[in-house]
Amino acid sequence: MIDLKTLTIKKAQESLQKGEYSSVELVSAYIEQIKKVNPEVNAYLEVYTDALDQAKLADERRAKGDKDSLTLPLLGIPFAIKDNILFAGHTASASSKILEQYVASYDATAISKLKEAGAVFIGRVNMDEFAMGGSTENSAYGVTKNPNDLERVSGGSSGGSAAAVAMDGALVALGSDTGGSIRQPASYCGAVGLKPTYGRVSRHGLMAMGSSLDVIGPITKTVDDAEIVFDVIACADADRYDSTTLTKIEVSEIAGSHKTLDEQVGTNSSNTTKLRIGIVPELMNLDGLSKEVRENLNASIELLKSAGYEIKEISLPHIKYSLAVYYILMPAEVSSNMARFDGVKYGSKVEGADLLQDYMNTRGELLGKEVRKRIMLGTYVLSSGYHDAFYNKANLAKDLITTDFKNAFEEVDLILTPTAPTPAFKIGAHTSDPVAMYLEDIFTVTANLVGVPAVSIPSGFAEVEGKKLPLGIQFMAPHCREDILFIVGKKFEELRG
Repeated sequence: MIDLKTLTIKKAQESLQKGEYSSVELVSAYIEQIKKVNPEVNAYLEVYTDALDQAKLADERRAKGDKDSLTLPLLGIPFAIKDNILFAGHTASASSKILEQYVASYDATAISKLKEAGAVFIGRVNMDEFAMGGSTENSAYGVTKNPNDLERVSGGSSGGSAAAVAMDGALVALGSDTGGSIRQPASYCGAVGLKPTYGRVSRHGLMAMGSSLDVIGPITKTVDDAEIVFDVIACADADRYDSTTLTKIEVSEIAGSHKTLDEQVGTNSSNTTKLRIGIVPELMNLDGLSKEVRENLNASIELLKSAGYEIKEISLPHIKYSLAVYYILMPAEVSSNMARFDGVKYGSKVEGADLLQDYMNTRGELLGKEVRKRIMLGTYVLSSGYHDAFYNKANLAKDLITTDFKNAFEEVDLILTPTAPTPAFKIGAHTSDPVAMYLEDIFTVTANLVGVPAVSIPSGFAEVEGKKLPLGIQFMAPHCREDILFIVGKKFEELRG
């Protein structure tokens, strides 16, 4: 019997190498778990019919015993894929009716890299339609429920990815993060969620929502697993299919501009207590911060202090504008990116009396309410009368926030916040209050606006109505310093036991 609950990538690889079970048996165990739990949770939209064939190929590669197969970091490891990441020959609908019949004609670069590393893809998982939402309630295929409490959301937009890992339906899941869409559901579901530096992971094959904000990243059970997956999907050099990816030289120069880790810790990566962790009073005193989250954050700070970390208050004076800036810039990019879905070039079509009616019928009937709302909002802020008043000013404010972070990282090595202001909320609780829904992103959007890497790590539980609901804390690091996140993240897991 394979213990899926405590399984990690390293444990699975050791067992596969020893022959304690095969990849086919491992994938079969996950598929059986999906059959048992998914009807209630609704994380998976589809279990791939070729999943066991992929696992069989992994076993055959391992049986050869050649050098390549022995060093493949993810050989036979089962993955779930968010429904907006392309996997050739398989449906990718972005949880929208408009792409219900769309079959990917090529692999996303991240998928290609995982294939090369030997990963097995079990299936595609639910999400907010075109990644627009924070609860997976906007999926055309129904809400994904939180495995810890089926009356609550799993988060979003990568709610299906987080729920798949939390319900032991996959060892790893890929998600995408535009304003917290990996980290927030990871926090709600009790998983680790990594948002890499913008440009470290290729966006080629990811359906674009906000092109200057989107990043592909993993949701896993441990920080160690997140690091293993990141090392595979991160581009060693610029991807010719994605001009926003960073070259090897750029990564080296950017990472080298923050030398605290190298100077203070040196080659002894276990000696992390010389690192300085910043906390932001402007964020810790928010009205919407729940009592449980506040107490958990304070307990996490004390835990880090007890290990010898220096905790330092820092100021991010313009961070109060981050949510407003995000909800101007993101819809503007949505408006542009969604223009291609018109029933002509991509997706399904609803016929009308003429071409204009084709467009109106197709987009009006096959795109969900949240998607249409963001398209209209984005079109509004980009219109000639309001471009300067809203869009240009938002970009100026974004520059100020970026400068604040640059200055802060001169003083500290990491910034610590809660991941979300509350535990997972009940399904339907924010349906009629979009502002309350958007406020769930208050701690996460800044990392996307600035482009820095961030990770959400389980930090405890809140007792709410007799249920233990997971909580998470977020660490943000300077650009291209995921290594600091991994070192401190693993230390925090160790401190929590």
